[in-house]
Amino acid sequence: MAHSIPLRGTFLTFLSALEQVEADLWIQYAELGGATNQGKSPIDLSQKGQTIATGLAPNYVKALQVLDMDMPQYIVDNTDDEISHHSFLNNYLKSKGASPIDLSQFAVLPPSQVTGVPQHPRLTNLQHLTVDTSWWTRYRSTTNPDFGGGPFENAVPDLAKNPHPAIPITDADLVLNKDGSIPNHLQAIASTAGFHFAFIEVGGTSLYPTLAQHVSNLEVLRVLLSIGGSEIMHFQVWHDKAGNAPNITDGNLTFPVLDGSVDPDNGATGPAVADAFQANLIMPEPTVFLDQNLGPVSIIRPTSSQLNGAVAAVNGFIKDGLFFDPATNSNTGIVAELMSLAQAADAAQRT
Repeated sequence: MAHSIPLRGTFLTFLSALEQVEADLWIQYAELGGATNQGKSPIDLSQKGQTIATGLAPNYVKALQVLDMDMPQYIVDNTDDEISHHSFLNNYLKSKGASPIDLSQFAVLPPSQVTGVPQHPRLTNLQHLTVDTSWWTRYRSTTNPDFGGGPFENAVPDLAKNPHPAIPITDADLVLNKDGSIPNHLQAIASTAGFHFAFIEVGGTSLYPTLAQHVSNLEVLRVLLSIGGSEIMHFQVWHDKAGNAPNITDGNLTFPVLDGSVDPDNGATGPAVADAFQANLIMPEPTVFLDQNLGPVSIIRPTSSQLNGAVAAVNGFIKDGLFFDPATNSNTGIVAELMSLAQAADAAQRT
């Protein structure tokens, strides 16, 4: 027998809302850069019974594959996962007598104008992103933000300085050079996406264990730990692939060489720089946790509400530019709704 839990306005409602936001942005990535026939496993991406067309921008796919040949498949799989997270959490809420969440009323943002992309409005804007890449150095550092560590440098400083597109906006963005090679502008769009993938998933990597600390119901705890684990898997994949972005410049955006030889922020060199920027150092560096007398340990961080609770997660998406409406030069109404849910989630206490 289903038992009623007062979950409306608390963390499960918030997480379902956030997963709907993530599903929306990942669908846009899949439409343009997702797999079509790159493997033997059929692509059957769908939402609410509606098939999602994928790989509509083959030259964008080609640019993504510079980072890794399997990028299109990973994009489709990550999209499928986020759709399932939102659907499951809503179904779980209903099974416990709580109301599901639907943010569709806030889908007002224009999609890419690339030929074939469905022209219905979206929740998120991937055409004007200011991407924080400090997760790169945070996980290579021996310091923990929950214990005063940081600030952490950006791996790609220019992504954090100005907004850039992570998807092709029109067919003009997809034109190859005369020799068939990928122009820097298109590669920059794909590489921006590669780093944005990791930015999105590192948020969930910390958010689920942060909110799990508020849980008193063991079944709900199991839900958070199980979904949160998949977010960690997503982040690890994208962290690895982002390091393959080629060293190019497109206008005010340069992707540096991330081999640990030079600090892209200040030009410094040496062993500390190698530790902070070498691309293949993707495993979490041991750091202080709970008590420095216990010694360093490899962990997910941060996991404090102050640094990565629900409100912090929404603020991260706002700073990223996900909800920026070019028609009004401001954020959409979804921000107020998400912030209300986030504040309630952070206020929820273990009983």
